[in-house]
Amino acid sequence: MTACRFCAAPLRQTFADLGMTPLSNSFIAPARAAAMEPFYPLHAYACDDCRLVQLEAFETPENIFSDYVYFSSFSESWLRHAEAYAVRMMERFSLGLQSLVVEVASNDGYLLRHFRDRGVSVLGVEPAANVAAEARKLGIPTEVAFFGRTTAQRLRDAGTAPKLMAANNVLAHVPDINDFVAGFAILLAPDGVMTVEFPHLLRLIESTQFDTIYHEHFSYLSLLTVQRIFAAHGLRVFDVEQLPTHGGSLRIFAAHAEATRHATTPAVAALLAEERAAGLDGPEIYAAFAERVVDVKAALLAFCVEARRAGKMIVGYGAPAKGNTLLNYCGIGPEFIPFTVDRSPHKQGKLLPGVRIPVRAPEAIMEERPDYVLILPWNLKDEVIEQMAGIRAWGGRFVLPIPTTQVL
Repeated sequence: MTACRFCAAPLRQTFADLGMTPLSNSFIAPARAAAMEPFYPLHAYACDDCRLVQLEAFETPENIFSDYVYFSSFSESWLRHAEAYAVRMMERFSLGLQSLVVEVASNDGYLLRHFRDRGVSVLGVEPAANVAAEARKLGIPTEVAFFGRTTAQRLRDAGTAPKLMAANNVLAHVPDINDFVAGFAILLAPDGVMTVEFPHLLRLIESTQFDTIYHEHFSYLSLLTVQRIFAAHGLRVFDVEQLPTHGGSLRIFAAHAEATRHATTPAVAALLAEERAAGLDGPEIYAAFAERVVDVKAALLAFCVEARRAGKMIVGYGAPAKGNTLLNYCGIGPEFIPFTVDRSPHKQGKLLPGVRIPVRAPEAIMEERPDYVLILPWNLKDEVIEQMAGIRAWGGRFVLPIPTTQVL
């Protein structure tokens, strides 16, 4: 029986069983369209003890993340989010010329450049060499490494002592969550602060965001569970903010447990109480989630079938990991969606894993004039609708698949 990756308790309770799917970012070159690709069980469990929702690890992080196709800088709303974060952190924690900011999973330098441009020293730690190379082109010093105890100790021995450590949307991506969190306890300066952003499990459940479950996301997190994990490694959560990003995320603030500079805010107790009131500390809410997932699948399939029978054309917008989970679980291929588009040139010209839907440049939508545009990165719907507003000229409409199929 599989054991919990945090507390080692046996995993018995199913949270969502999405069948067999490929790795969500394993895009296919057209020349390999007829080749086989590996499929793995996409089965999420909820731990009976610590309530960590998690997947089994079928692939190593090295195989998943060493050559990555996700570049943060292709989302304008995410860039605005990053700049606002940098400004706020500099003000709140008095970061200046003598400060060092380290970002774990720093991607293409999208966040650290805002600190660098304001005179703060920065260092990125990024496992994907191809993505780190883009950060270095911007002048962002970047270590190509997976973060954990070993990397943290090496950096600490070299004199690295960050006043602020940031980790955005990476805590869910690490299979050894204990090793990862322990690295922060090693590297963070004695009076330093760390912030971690991750999609909030409670919002995932409330909006049936099952498509955010994919093999690259090993864990699905609540404050109840994260507070317990951090405490096990000598870190104290002293503040939390709720964010609209990724369908509803948390930004937690933590420091060394023995550090007294930062008092714990009322927001921590308030959110813990909200999670307990919703039932995140018991089994029922996790058991009920699976049935709602099937309802979302049925609604989207019904829409696609009806549109096809009516002679209507549906195309996709975006090629995010969540979209690949959605399409593979629902069994929607080119027979319903002849192509999707994406702003990233790293995805254009390739095929979506599993379903083999071609990825084109956004201009293809204006050329083909579809009746419907299915927004796969639904968390960016406002940005997408603004960018593609021209489809209204021929009566085109937007479709959202989550929390249920909506035509806008």
